[in-house]
Amino acid sequence: MIRDDVLGSLPVRTALPALEAALDGPGCAVLCAPPGTGKTTLVPLVLAGLVRPGGGGRGPRRRVIVAEPRRIAARAAARRMAWLLGERVGGSVGFTVRGERVVGRDTVVEVVTTGVLLQRLQRDQELGGVDVVIIDECHERHLDADTVAAFLLDVRATLRPELRLVAASATTDAEGWARLLGDAPVVEARGVTHPLEVVWAPPLRPVRPPHGMRVDPALLTHVASVVRGALAERTGDVLVFLPGVGEIGRVAGQLGGRDELGAEVLQVHGRAPADVQDAVLAGSGDGNRRVVLATSVAESSLTVPGVRVVVDSGLAREPRTDHARGLSALTTVRASQATARQRAGRAGREAPGVVYRCWDEAQDARLARFPAPEIKVADLAAFALQAACWGDPDASGLALLDAPPAGALAAARAVLTAIGAVDAEGRVTGRGVRMSRLGLHPRLARALLDGAAEVGARRAAEVVALLSEEPPRAYGDDLASAWRTAKRGDDGYAARWRQESRRLASALPRSPEGGSHGAAGVDATGTGGTGRAERSPRGGEAVGAAHARRDDTVGDARRSGRDGDTGRGTGATRSGGAGQAGNDRRAGKGGGGRERGGLADDVVVGVVAAYAFPEWVARARGAGAFLMVSGTGAELGEGSALRDAPWLAVAVADRPATAVSARVRLAAVIDEDTARAAAAHLLVSGEEVRWEDGDVVARDVTRLGAVELSARPLRKPDPARVRAALLDGLRREGPGALLRWTRDAEALRERLGFLHRALGAPWPDVSDAALLAGADDWLEPELSKARRRADLARIEAGQALRRLMPWASGQAGRLDELAPERILVPSGSRVRVGYGGEQPVLAVKLQELFGLTATPTVAGVPVLVHLLSPAGRPAAVTADLASFWREGYRAVRAELRGRYPRHPWPEDPTQAVATRRLNDRR
Repeated sequence: MIRDDVLGSLPVRTALPALEAALDGPGCAVLCAPPGTGKTTLVPLVLAGLVRPGGGGRGPRRRVIVAEPRRIAARAAARRMAWLLGERVGGSVGFTVRGERVVGRDTVVEVVTTGVLLQRLQRDQELGGVDVVIIDECHERHLDADTVAAFLLDVRATLRPELRLVAASATTDAEGWARLLGDAPVVEARGVTHPLEVVWAPPLRPVRPPHGMRVDPALLTHVASVVRGALAERTGDVLVFLPGVGEIGRVAGQLGGRDELGAEVLQVHGRAPADVQDAVLAGSGDGNRRVVLATSVAESSLTVPGVRVVVDSGLAREPRTDHARGLSALTTVRASQATARQRAGRAGREAPGVVYRCWDEAQDARLARFPAPEIKVADLAAFALQAACWGDPDASGLALLDAPPAGALAAARAVLTAIGAVDAEGRVTGRGVRMSRLGLHPRLARALLDGAAEVGARRAAEVVALLSEEPPRAYGDDLASAWRTAKRGDDGYAARWRQESRRLASALPRSPEGGSHGAAGVDATGTGGTGRAERSPRGGEAVGAAHARRDDTVGDARRSGRDGDTGRGTGATRSGGAGQAGNDRRAGKGGGGRERGGLADDVVVGVVAAYAFPEWVARARGAGAFLMVSGTGAELGEGSALRDAPWLAVAVADRPATAVSARVRLAAVIDEDTARAAAAHLLVSGEEVRWEDGDVVARDVTRLGAVELSARPLRKPDPARVRAALLDGLRREGPGALLRWTRDAEALRERLGFLHRALGAPWPDVSDAALLAGADDWLEPELSKARRRADLARIEAGQALRRLMPWASGQAGRLDELAPERILVPSGSRVRVGYGGEQPVLAVKLQELFGLTATPTVAGVPVLVHLLSPAGRPAAVTADLASFWREGYRAVRAELRGRYPRHPWPEDPTQAVATRRLNDRR
């Protein structure tokens, strides 16, 4: 029986006429509705024609898809709507998430994750039979949601203009979404506002700001204290927001059990079992109080029953990618203002509530307005594959709120090209199509395809499942040991791992070509032939691509989501296919021709992990330190069983902002053959002549990326390459450091530099950059004869510099006239001029300038006169001697005449005779 009493009480009902009018008109709308108004549950039912609040029968029947950012929200939304209809899930309302689908032939409202919807769009761009798509919680700016919106707008523009689209959220950039949807109407629902008290509860003492994945334990202790105080001061359940699983565990440990706390402590996050997540959303049936410790999964979508108090740590997790080092990780950041409002709204959904914010009000005003869009900060390899499969490799034709950063997209394209997912022009290949259909990040898809051909489908699937969701820290840092622990484990992680292993094994192509290896396995046509290319909005293929994202697909939260505990890198400028080396190894040429059935577990794990992260293959440097082939240093923790390994396939690593090396969290032992096979695209052999450690080094080298495998000295290196290495050394260390510079040479360079600044051409520019650019003009023939650093040190720089002087125009002969080394002063002394600064400097004792009223000039530029005391110390500086004699001399005379009584100090220095001598003794 339909629960009309509940439906009629949901505040969003007042916005339904305007929403339906917008969909019947422009076909798109932005729905802004506060938490608890029913936007996630009532709106889909009404648009599907299943209910009509206030009576009047049902509306026209439509099929509606609701896209949620997380599995917990998708399942809960479907169950809530089914309950409102008095049905079971799978009737009129169903849901589909990764690994679980509950729908029936009568289902008209289907709740899916955005990752599932992306796959569906790639297989059927028209979304046949679907009338309305609602993108819920669009304010979170997850990459999947942004991509779904872009694809749907493309479909509306080219294939199905009648498809209706709603972007819904409680806190969003409504104007931005409205513009994106073609100036769509913004429909606002006014909720029943329960009073919400805000309590500012900052720690009593300053805590260290979040750094990488680290959160100051003092803050977590403070959060636990605030929770205890809230339980004592308030009624109802307490919902606590923390950034990740680790922090949840630590706060739970400090709170203790029900007997100590007087309330049941529950933990909700993306890795929590579905029954635990569902139990939290079902509420407490026995009236006992609950403390729900949650990550961002509890921020939105549905009400957590019984919650009257929210305790907000003020922290969140966002992805960050270091494309230069190939490292990607989640990092802890301050939550945005929009996130804080969304969290606070959990407390006032059912009744008056209170939110305890663990920061002060002044800090709140400095928070960012909205979370950082994932497209700006995350690894884009999966997004780039999605765009390529859609037929828009550079994403230039996609309607996105924020364009992908060019550098990040280029890095992603490099990854896809290296693993054979796209061709040189960025078009998806047959291999890329197969990867996209596996529901994995492209890296892991490569590992599954190539690993299956080498170690077998089942074992490859098991290892990739292990890489898809990082094992608990208790499993250790040895990937092979973690695999064995998962096999015999009976915890929640092991259960999820088994389910995902079965899914991946069944998803592998059955044909022998299904595991084509490296770039060698790319379909020569560059297409996947799905039979729907003629209907692709961008002229590409209809392919099943799974975008790697938090908990919707196997590409999980550790890489691009905000709900997780540890980060790992997936965005790199270089990543590889197995290439021919991998084929040779499988044929028995490189690795002893091992048959996959005879491979030990440790070897299997290493092979698959190396295929997933080839640029993280690392060779030992001693004492637990390693060098990745990408050039990044890596270190194992103390006590790790992997410290003596000669090579590692690193699977999880992060690099704190201030650390020199990455920290290895999970890795497998491999040998050099495996390293060569996995990172074959980085294997280079040949002569190397370069500037290294302050001199020219010439060797015949074989290296795997940054790792040198072998080297021998070259007896007769190519002179042109030696010359290039010497020039590189000059660029790095500067001409002033490597050539022989006498005092006269340095003075000549300063004089030439002054004339270039004062007069310009034909006087040469002698800055480091100009000297390096014109090395052919002034360092020959000495440079051509040089072979090492010592040869450069024998080049007399002053003699070489004279080659740059304007001899052809005859101006070179005027050097001493225009920029004299010395100037004759009234005392008869010839004083050296300094040309090292912007203005020539003449440093001379004050008594030697008596009688001189005009400031000396060189090349028409007044010199800066440094007037010295009889002891040679600066007494005054002037560029206008006449003014100094009138206004400054009296003060200098008064100060110094008593100190130096034997020197002349006339009252009128302009009429005195300049001298270098003392007064006569009397």
